Amino acid sequence: MMEKVQRFGGAMFTPVLLFAFAGIMVGISSVCKNTDIVGALANETTLWFKIWSVVESGSWTIFKNMPLVFVVALPIGLAKKQNARACLEALVIFLTFNYFLNQIFTFWGDSFGVVFESGRTGITTVAGIQTLDMGMIGAILISSIVVYIHNRFFDTELPEFLGIFKGSTFVYMICFFVMIPVAFLVALIWPKVQMGISSMQNFIAGSGTAGVGIYAFLNRILIPTGLHHFVYSPFQFDNLVVDGGIASYWMQHLNEFANSTKSLKELFPQGGFALYGMEKMFGSIGIALAIYSTARKENRKKVAGLLIPATLTAVLCGVTEPLEFTFLFEAPVLFLVHSILSALLDMTCYIFGVVGYFVGGGIEFAASNWIPLGASHGITYVIQFIIGFVFIGIYVVVFRFLILKFNFRTPGREEQGEETKLFTKADYKEKKAAEKGSSSDDYTTKAQAFLDALGGKDNISEVNNCATRLRVSVKDESLVQDPQAFKSAGAHGAVINGTSIQIIIGLKVVRVREEFEKLL
Repeated sequence: MMEKVQRFGGAMFTPVLLFAFAGIMVGISSVCKNTDIVGALANETTLWFKIWSVVESGSWTIFKNMPLVFVVALPIGLAKKQNARACLEALVIFLTFNYFLNQIFTFWGDSFGVVFESGRTGITTVAGIQTLDMGMIGAILISSIVVYIHNRFFDTELPEFLGIFKGSTFVYMICFFVMIPVAFLVALIWPKVQMGISSMQNFIAGSGTAGVGIYAFLNRILIPTGLHHFVYSPFQFDNLVVDGGIASYWMQHLNEFANSTKSLKELFPQGGFALYGMEKMFGSIGIALAIYSTARKENRKKVAGLLIPATLTAVLCGVTEPLEFTFLFEAPVLFLVHSILSALLDMTCYIFGVVGYFVGGGIEFAASNWIPLGASHGITYVIQFIIGFVFIGIYVVVFRFLILKFNFRTPGREEQGEETKLFTKADYKEKKAAEKGSSSDDYTTKAQAFLDALGGKDNISEVNNCATRLRVSVKDESLVQDPQAFKSAGAHGAVINGTSIQIIIGLKVVRVREEFEKLL
């Protein structure tokens, strides 16, 4: 079950990867149309304004069509065969489902207690179809049903005279009739769920600082399991605390926030649930400094070479796993402390009125917060940096104390004479490739090394990936080598949980997966 949940979480991350760039472009467009920043250039009659209006309209594509994006993207990670066909099936069936809902409420809306009118709470439009506002949950539900039917029936053999109905057509036929009762069940159940979500919104929004802290802790502590997607996704991309999700709502109201003299916390208290980028930026710096300062002097140059790129990746892009996994395996208790400090950092920010959309790294922070809102809310960001620098110091002191007190073998603290890297066949291949002028970042070589460490291609049952990890299911866990073998082959580490393996690679995981699947 855990393996399936992890696979689902990884699939959820596929569309999320697109949001960072889209958010940056919305932020830049907002800045370029703000008269307080660019002056008369931003007047509505200028060519400048019209050009940036065009850019902004395209930047909103993902945020305004998130259900469609998720329903198409999930089969990429969940379908076990013919992923592209599964995406087409999911899209068509999702539209079919919403057409069914439209007609059900048109004829029997009163029977279900729904006033089916445009603009009513709980009613939305999907691809021009007036339907129930189920947000991301509806997309996940329908896409999951389609993928299940696809995996089970896509390869079904039909009599030769019915051959035209094989494959995707057969899946579509089954899903078409399945969607009719599903639509009726949704019409019966979902309006009541909407009432529950509304109550949940009020509870969480009213829970204040404690709610922010619990959310931040869970969002960080679950990263090694891959289940953190289920913590932040309903907040960021669905209606849990604000209509449309925090990501969309924040971008839509940037100009309103920029033109208001009220505090950001007063304008958007839900922004307390979008502060987990703070620990990515400031916490990562503190952790890196603590690890470096506790490394043996003779190893510090080597440790710096490991920490600097990992820390820059965390600070600028918000991808923390390469840094966090450098200490997670040797000292898991440090990750627990990291999660607690993350919660305290977010709570402190919230107490002092620092809210917004801080979920990625510095590049996203600047485009979505600092630049468009700096003129009207600059003092908030001064406070943000003061809190951040204070917590860098706290991280350094706490991590340094624990590392030295319990002699955790973080990078650079290996015993004298102990090898810090095992040289494998993969190293030899990389060396030969370098001698021939090939790139040292040889995806095929890494993929082969990982495949060998997993027990060979006959031991592989499923392959998937999230933003930084290659997720593999094996048939025989006894054939899988220990995490050091994966680190020696170029990974940051590996999480081995029975037959479910996660290889931490970094942002190049997609390229490695492509080569890995070619080898299979």
